[in-house]
Amino acid sequence: MNILILCTGNSARSILLETLLNTHGAGRLRAYSAGSQPAGKVHPQSLVLLTEKGHDASTARSKSWDEFSAEGAPEMDIVITVCASAAGETCPIWPGIPIRAHWGVDDPAAAAEPDWDNAFRTAYDRLDCRAKAFLALPVETMDRDTLSAELARIGDLP
Repeated sequence: MNILILCTGNSARSILLETLLNTHGAGRLRAYSAGSQPAGKVHPQSLVLLTEKGHDASTARSKSWDEFSAEGAPEMDIVITVCASAAGETCPIWPGIPIRAHWGVDDPAAAAEPDWDNAFRTAYDRLDCRAKAFLALPVETMDRDTLSAELARIGDLP
């Protein structure tokens, strides 16, 4: 199963969720992240927090969603937006017919630098809760409508 996580800048929330799903999903799925207007670099506080939490952030990079609509790109089963801006944008046509879901989280990168630690931890904790709720499901055997409903429910978790 391939999952694409979208955000506008692809520097914080989408990077966090990509890492969480790949770490916790260990072989069950492959998560990717991208942005409609990528920042071109991962937010330094994302890297600090991921490293502190024991994740390998060495391959994290900010990239355009165009990479995933190009010929030869992996076919996505699910596309999850984590910011309202990306959720409202007209996305490229993805190969296949991925299920779409929105798991909105406040942008920690928008916080003032003295508040980064708290803002990034809050975003991480919310995304971690949602990633674990998703991975607790028997996603490999769920039908499309049930999976879509569960993704929506998970997006409403605090």
